[in-house]
Amino acid sequence: MDIKAIKEYLGVDWLAVQNRIASSLKSDIGLLNSTNDSILAHSGKQLRPMLSLLMAKACSGGKVYESAIKYAAASELLHNATLLHDDVADGSDKRRGVPTIMSLMGPSVSVLVGDYWLVKAMELVIDASDDSSRVMKIFAKTLSDLAEGEMLQLQKAQKGDTDEDDYLRIIYNKTASLFEAACVSAAISSGASEDMIKSAKDYAVALGLAFQIKDDILDYAGTDAVGKPLGADILEQKITMPLLGAFANAGSEKEVHVRTLVSDIVSHPENRDEIVTFVKENGGLEYAVSKLNSYVEAAVKALDMFPESEAKNNLIELAHFTADRIM
Repeated sequence: MDIKAIKEYLGVDWLAVQNRIASSLKSDIGLLNSTNDSILAHSGKQLRPMLSLLMAKACSGGKVYESAIKYAAASELLHNATLLHDDVADGSDKRRGVPTIMSLMGPSVSVLVGDYWLVKAMELVIDASDDSSRVMKIFAKTLSDLAEGEMLQLQKAQKGDTDEDDYLRIIYNKTASLFEAACVSAAISSGASEDMIKSAKDYAVALGLAFQIKDDILDYAGTDAVGKPLGADILEQKITMPLLGAFANAGSEKEVHVRTLVSDIVSHPENRDEIVTFVKENGGLEYAVSKLNSYVEAAVKALDMFPESEAKNNLIELAHFTADRIM
């Protein structure tokens, strides 16, 4: 799938989102501006605003209202705010293959800049005239989800007892919730029916879960192009879908042993190799791929009630891209 082609299809609406993001971040503080410019220069695929605009067009027959532009921009600002905070929480030196703000300027700066992006995201949501009160509650829920997901992940890492329900809740809170906010706010801005808004939500949640499962597969089976060291999740004591799949296939005795290895990983980072081998030898990757594909299918199915359009086709393509991407 060609991300560039989707951006070209979105045309002036995509440019409007980019301009809205840039203008909302402007400050009379030179250091803040240069830091923001550096982040924007390495902004990745910008999947969330892309999804937001496509959903707005799919719901409205091709029209994108000004409120949709603001909500799409807000989703990208909020996403980057969480990354700036996550880099501090995870001690990450690199993201998207380049040094993080935390590594270049320190954790305090990364947190402060993240806070700035977060506030600017909320200002955009509040400034949207149509259904900003309803949408504000959606974005506020996402902020709560993000915090709860991070804390639950930390709690589970300390105990080493993550099960599949825990994992799905964590990745919903940390990833799918923002996909949901991006798509549901877009549907609301387009005057969609409640049934269509529900379908937009179902699509976004399934896609967000699939997206994170794919990330977790790449942690075991990706390449250096992913932008972080392979096996990084294990070193952070994160039990993700590939490892859970290997547990399901290997039996309780081996599971207890490997959970102990994960719990001891801080003192014994060399355990990583044994854990990766365990996942690969016990079908963990195949298990995770099966789960990934089921969520991709659910995302595509959720779009059934939408009328045929190029925007809908692109949403379907993005769902399949999530399963096929290599980074």
